Amino acid sequence: MNAATGSEAPLPDDEARAARTDLATDPGDGAEVPRPALVRYALGSAGMGVYVTVPGLLLLYFLTDTLGVTPWLAGLALLVPKAADIVLHPFVGSLSDRERARRGNRLRLLTAGCALAPAFVALFAVPGPVADRPWAAALWVAAWFVVANALFAAYQVPYLATPTDMEIGYHGRTRVLSFRMVVLTVGILVGGALAPLLAGEGDSVGRYVVMALALGAFTVVFQYVGVGGVRDLLPAPGPAAGSAGDRHGPALAQVRDVLRANHPFRVLVSCYLLVSTTTHLVLAGLPYYARHELGRPGFTTVLMAAFVAPALLTTPLWFRLSRSWGKQRCLLLCQGFFVAGALGLAAGTAAGLLVPVLCTLVLGVCFAGLQLFPFSMVPDTVRAADGDETGRTGAYTGVWTATEATGAAAGPYLYSAALALGGYAAARAGEEVTQTGGAHTAILLGFTLLPALLMAAALAVQSRYRLDARFAASR
Repeated sequence: MNAATGSEAPLPDDEARAARTDLATDPGDGAEVPRPALVRYALGSAGMGVYVTVPGLLLLYFLTDTLGVTPWLAGLALLVPKAADIVLHPFVGSLSDRERARRGNRLRLLTAGCALAPAFVALFAVPGPVADRPWAAALWVAAWFVVANALFAAYQVPYLATPTDMEIGYHGRTRVLSFRMVVLTVGILVGGALAPLLAGEGDSVGRYVVMALALGAFTVVFQYVGVGGVRDLLPAPGPAAGSAGDRHGPALAQVRDVLRANHPFRVLVSCYLLVSTTTHLVLAGLPYYARHELGRPGFTTVLMAAFVAPALLTTPLWFRLSRSWGKQRCLLLCQGFFVAGALGLAAGTAAGLLVPVLCTLVLGVCFAGLQLFPFSMVPDTVRAADGDETGRTGAYTGVWTATEATGAAAGPYLYSAALALGGYAAARAGEEVTQTGGAHTAILLGFTLLPALLMAAALAVQSRYRLDARFAASR
């Protein structure tokens, strides 16, 4: 019996061998990691949380309901820049591996990513003459989105390589990532709760600029704190031997190699593409659901808090549960309950406001696990395949963050496509537009049924992951 998935399928020989390599030498739960350095490292996620949340939550709404961009064009303005990340993130991953081979660390690239804040502000600071032309406004946002994504990748890829670079084991990686997840949740909560409050109901570009300035300052401060945490956790060992750098071929070739050679990683990536698409679709749809289905535009902040805040309490609980159940079982549980919560939101206000809030809380509890377990399983797959040799960590991380970025693009795009199919009418700041019945149907089904189907597909894919089965069998 496969203890992690409940199936009878045996482990393929290469996966069983890979699992034994890591789990037989697991040095512990990471308790030896200095807590002050770990906290500083985790604090870097606060800034990352703002950036992964605010554009996903507000950019589509900003384009359609402040700048008057039609849904199909607004979706393209967000999709195309993120599509570039498919190539950009593996390239940054390869570059970070070269930096580590030559200089002994990834800090130079990490520090360069701290220039994210000005590009984040520019996303919303659309000049008046440009804002008067919807197509030009869409082009402005798309161009600055490319710049901001590149800077975010420069920070995110080497930052997320840190747990794999550390000499810790199966539970230790979950512990490090649980600290990160709690702080990431704070960043998501700050961005998700404050951004709608500062931006108001989208009645002016100026309100969005004030929001971006405030949250941009928050982001850069915590990014620099995170750089210090990485420096403390991974003291520079000195440049690697000259032959070590010879492993780093072209970025796209490395993508092919890591996906071809590492089956557990390939399954995890496929699943997380669907998970990322689903969660970012929910973020993009929240303002529309709150305004048009609940009739309360200001309720976006309440639902966002309900979606994110549970992670502050449940992340430590998920970590403890995973020590008994394993990460795979916990992840499948999260995915199953997420499907149920998404379908429950279809009730709208028919049963009062309490039902949408409770269903969103269910999604929030699941969201904590959906972030903690996949991210902590990535180092497992890398260590299982390469053992102590982490010279290609950046390549793996680049593929992983490219997957996340692709989902971040696909989610809003799928929701914008649903809006377009339903005939949703865009509006400029201050305009009042009455939506048709078809538009209301698209808003509701795109926010409930569509994410439920996507997460069900993610659960089906994740059930093929076998690496945790060897861990469960060894207990």
